[in-house]
Amino acid sequence: MQGFFRRILIVDLNRQKWYYESLNESILEKTMGGKGLGVYLLNNFQPPGISPLSSKNPLIFCLGPTTDTSVYGSSRYGVYTKSPLTNYFCESYSGGKAPERMSKTGIDALVILGKSKSLKYLLIKEERVEFIEAEILKGKDCHSTEIELKRIYGDRAGILCIGPAGENKIPFSIISNDLWRCAGRAGAGAVMGAKNLKAIVFLGGRNRQVAYEKELKEFSINILKEKANSPTACAYRELGTPMMVDIVNSVKAFPTKYWRYGYFQDHDKINASAMQKYMKVKQTACARCFMACGKLSEVLEGRHRGLKVEGPEYETIYAFGGLCMINDITEIAYLNDLCDKLGIDTITTGNLCAFAMELYEIGRIKENISYGDPDITAGLINDIVNKKGLGRILSKGIKKASEILNMQDIAIHVKGLEPAGYDPRYFKGMGISYAVSDRGACHLRTTFYKAELSGISKPNDLDDKIEKLIDFEDRLTLMDSLILCRFFRDFYLWEEMAEIIRLTTSFSYKEEELKRIAKDITDTARNYNIREGLTPEEDNLPQRFHIEPLPETEEVFNKRDFKKLLRQYYKFKQWKV
Repeated sequence: MQGFFRRILIVDLNRQKWYYESLNESILEKTMGGKGLGVYLLNNFQPPGISPLSSKNPLIFCLGPTTDTSVYGSSRYGVYTKSPLTNYFCESYSGGKAPERMSKTGIDALVILGKSKSLKYLLIKEERVEFIEAEILKGKDCHSTEIELKRIYGDRAGILCIGPAGENKIPFSIISNDLWRCAGRAGAGAVMGAKNLKAIVFLGGRNRQVAYEKELKEFSINILKEKANSPTACAYRELGTPMMVDIVNSVKAFPTKYWRYGYFQDHDKINASAMQKYMKVKQTACARCFMACGKLSEVLEGRHRGLKVEGPEYETIYAFGGLCMINDITEIAYLNDLCDKLGIDTITTGNLCAFAMELYEIGRIKENISYGDPDITAGLINDIVNKKGLGRILSKGIKKASEILNMQDIAIHVKGLEPAGYDPRYFKGMGISYAVSDRGACHLRTTFYKAELSGISKPNDLDDKIEKLIDFEDRLTLMDSLILCRFFRDFYLWEEMAEIIRLTTSFSYKEEELKRIAKDITDTARNYNIREGLTPEEDNLPQRFHIEPLPETEEVFNKRDFKKLLRQYYKFKQWKV
């Protein structure tokens, strides 16, 4: 068997000890690395029912058999733990160049146990781990931390770190790498902070051996020739994810003014064209990628002139632009930069800021948190990270904050995680995805908005929707195990996925066998959540989506239709109701 180093590195922060454990081939066949391996390890290393911020909660990083190979879209890592935001399964993914540097140390997974007595960072080499005092990095933002560690260890080092939010254990803190790449959702950064771990530095030179290296390179060359200039790749390369602003706004499903509306009048001030007009935009890509969806942007004029940020991405634009009604792309870039440096998720943070704005507008809080004001928003973000005033309440996350404020009927979330920028009153398949995803209202579990926008499954056509949705879910679950970038989903269909697996690992599978592996992975994550207290009643959507229509279209996700689709999903998955 190839494609894996067949070992995991276990680091015990309590004792400052480390050791390797071998990975059995049968485990790798069942999990495929990445998410599959992460769920398996989480079940084995985490005692049931513990607090996410307990020293007993493991922090697990996994790679896939494609990492640091010639496969395009493969420079990704995943992080898995118990979420301090939802109390359920946490998975998050990031790209850039760091994943390949992680692989160079010769591991398939890193499991971090315990808690350090003082703030530390880890230096992980091929056959050695060093525990280094990090007092000099205490309180530093993500960018400053990485720049300082790069100065010490050079550009060959892969660096993961947290900012002040992670140190303060804000439950939606990110883990940052390559300055602007983030494992963002569900709070893995807070778990890292709770372990008194500021950063991890990877430095090695080992190469991952694949089963058929020459054929794999030929496969990748063919993908490059066939797909690099496809409409999909060109769109991502030229416009990036901000192109979704106009697309989603055009169908009146762009979440606006804390989920009141589906259309933002000033969309032309925050879309891809606005970025090109008001910012100098340069294409940038992760390692092993021809999409170059990243946009290294520099503000050209105004009070933020000279500010550089990779982005803003669509989800950040929807959260601060649509939900918070901020109609200036340069101000959104400023808030993006602030969140990145502090080390905090932009989707959750934007939702929380908009939630506060909504409460002020309807007279439920006295603090003047007005829609559309970037300075007030920036101040609130800092208060959240530093747990000051209203920020202290919001820093607990939307579920707990709405309970404290007695505003559960207004709050929008599933299991404590906010939806992405696709309103489920229009995107019915996305609504089901939000309801059943193992980490809360996750858009990446199926990315079914793509199917509903392209006509594969029209939003209001409920026939066969669940069967198509599960096909998306299974394939993307497998992508998260290998680990492959979401934006290659149009290029890596079942046939290509099977070929990638064969060429990297030598395992040969048919489509139905791959679907069975994917189902086993999602079932394992589901069973983990049930172990941690999940009930079927939590597979739901906020009531507002069932009773408040989108004003522009009168679209609503009828509760009867929702229940019908949910039952179909359970039946396909063979889950108990």
